Amino acid sequence: MAKDLIIVESPAKVKTIKKFLGNKYAVQASVGHIRDLPTHEIGVDEEHGFTPRYETIRGKEKVVKDLQDAAQKAETVYLAPDPDREGEAIAWHIAQVLKNKATSIKRIQFNEITARAVKNALEHPHEINTDLFCAQQARRVLDRLVGYKISPLLWKTVKRGISAGRVQSVALRLIVEREEERLAFAPQEFWTFKAHLAAAEPPVFQAELVKLDPAFIRESKTFAQGANKDKNAKKALIPNQEAAEQLEKAMKGKPFAVTAIEEKERSRNPMPPFTTSTLQQTANQRLGFTAKRTMSTAQKLYEGVELGEKGTTALITYMRTDSVRIADEAKKAACAYIGEKFGEKYLAPGKNGRSFHGKESAQDAHEAIRPVDINLTPQDAKPFLTQEQFRLYELIWRRFVASQMAAAQFFDTAVSLSCGPGQWKAKGERMLFAGWLAAMTRGTDDEDKLLPHLDQGQHVSLLKMEKEQKFTQPPSRYTEASLVRELEELGIGRPSTYATIISTIQDREYVRLEDKHFVPTDLGNVVCSQLREHFAKLMDVGFTAEMEDNLDKIADGKLAWVALMDEFAHEFNPTLAAASKNMARIKSGVATNVACPECGRPMVVKFGKSGEFLACTGYPECRHTTNFTRDEKGEIHPVSRPAEELKKVGTCPKCGGDVVLKRSHTGSRFLSCANYPKCDYAAPYSTGVPCPKCGNGFLVEKSSKRGKIFYSCDQYPKCDCAVWDWPVARPCPKCGSPILVIKTTRAKGRHLACPNIKCRYTQELDENT
Repeated sequence: MAKDLIIVESPAKVKTIKKFLGNKYAVQASVGHIRDLPTHEIGVDEEHGFTPRYETIRGKEKVVKDLQDAAQKAETVYLAPDPDREGEAIAWHIAQVLKNKATSIKRIQFNEITARAVKNALEHPHEINTDLFCAQQARRVLDRLVGYKISPLLWKTVKRGISAGRVQSVALRLIVEREEERLAFAPQEFWTFKAHLAAAEPPVFQAELVKLDPAFIRESKTFAQGANKDKNAKKALIPNQEAAEQLEKAMKGKPFAVTAIEEKERSRNPMPPFTTSTLQQTANQRLGFTAKRTMSTAQKLYEGVELGEKGTTALITYMRTDSVRIADEAKKAACAYIGEKFGEKYLAPGKNGRSFHGKESAQDAHEAIRPVDINLTPQDAKPFLTQEQFRLYELIWRRFVASQMAAAQFFDTAVSLSCGPGQWKAKGERMLFAGWLAAMTRGTDDEDKLLPHLDQGQHVSLLKMEKEQKFTQPPSRYTEASLVRELEELGIGRPSTYATIISTIQDREYVRLEDKHFVPTDLGNVVCSQLREHFAKLMDVGFTAEMEDNLDKIADGKLAWVALMDEFAHEFNPTLAAASKNMARIKSGVATNVACPECGRPMVVKFGKSGEFLACTGYPECRHTTNFTRDEKGEIHPVSRPAEELKKVGTCPKCGGDVVLKRSHTGSRFLSCANYPKCDYAAPYSTGVPCPKCGNGFLVEKSSKRGKIFYSCDQYPKCDCAVWDWPVARPCPKCGSPILVIKTTRAKGRHLACPNIKCRYTQELDENT
């Protein structure tokens, strides 16, 4: 008897599903998309309804043939890619290549990879949602037209190999314009006062100056005109040192008296369980994960992890969702767990658990991100997970448990005090009941901030008064978390695309990370400037958000995708034609006010394969180049060549000259002939450690486009061995890995470790290392 065939996206899912379906079904993977638009041409017939021409993705020919062979043997083929637009498109394309091979093709979906969810899906198959597929197709065609038609203009005018994107370019604009705001910002001086006070009973507490007596301001000539005229002003405006010293003098020797005490109880409800966006934001803030790292780790937790005797087990529900809805069964399981582990008083009010309401624009097809089994605690799973899997699972698990718990209760105290012309405020907080916070890890900042017992009219003692000069700060640069939040609030892209958007603008070297904040590069500024000038509407935030709404309408069957394409092309094509004629060429470089130290001619910023650099405009007579940095004001500072570049390390095998050590623009060291450019000899900087994978090469120092150093086999691409840390030619005594690496962590400092992620062997560095 023929087996029914289930086709999923990833091989990891195959293993998980087979575990609980047994031999009744055949399960195979498409390994993602099997068809797409052609690579080297637009592949869209604009004259005939924007018909896309799809072809099998290179390297997927065998996957397609295996699926066709399996489909011919099956009674029914169940298409089970992920339950979203992208998954629907994968299912549609698989159906197209199987339609002449399979007897019956059905679509099934599940939000979690459990026996119950998969069996329930098999009992309720349905047809492919063509509206959902058309929404994905419209997005794909839109992005293809924008990318393939604008990118060549950037190649011609700026630098070959860069790209424009319908959504990525708007994300770049946000980063560029935030930097422009920062550069235009004029900081204003102000001063703050804090008082360390003591009452008859401990503890010592702090009060902050919040207001000044209007009469004092009127009589003073040192305060800015109009300062503190606003009766609702929360802060006292002290504009300069003279004003601060005058105020300090006016308060010196004056008593601090309690003028008012306000006490009240406050409740704080838990946050809803994670959506894709909030998971990316929180993982970035708490764990330091990039959006890409968060999504790839979550994907593994969703598809299944080997848990010893339990076998391959899915740990979380589907991780691409903007809904905060929770299934009733999951609520019941959470309530049972909370009641047993914490006690009944920690349960959220009501019989049916706590519900949350998301944004009106949220797609409610899937639940929020939650653990599949609430009873599988992070500590239980920890021995089987990588560190990043454990940390992300713990984050998801705790957030979900907390969402079904009672509110935390606090007792807040706000004390107003007076001293001379100053009005002061001290705040205290005391937790009465932890509620949902019992399930969360709390930092030192969350500890109770207590005030002593105080009575109205009471005088307290001044232990120390601190005044501090400060300056107003420009708007903060975007972090990954704040950029994701901004994209979501503006309706740009979708949470499932944020990781790709952020990776793309980094890979194209339009932005770089500086202390975890995005800074636009000169290349990013130039590209953004070109696009803002010549494609104003395409770069408009409102237009991009409106396009996302229209894609949602297509998915809901309220708008035809070809009609949307017609409307878009009607305006886009004339704009493109105008840009082709008018876009300025910047390939010769961006002008600077820096003079060449060798010939005195102006230098320009140029965009090379390894990043940005300064080059003399006197080329080829003068070949001087150098790296550079920009300060907070955007001013360029050439970087002098490091001393190690002048260090002789050998003799050139090509011309007999000196070989010196240099650094690439991205930071890795390499060997070069001192007679360059007359002699072009160059070689990578070798660690001297034989490659542990092929044994034919040596590990050499390299750097990524983003400047991260790593060590890879010099036989690449024949051998793809690479490690992130300095290798040591010493075998691991635990797993037998041919090498160890030198790592540095906060907990252990510098130490030896095994590069095999499944082996946790470490040892102290010795004198011979």
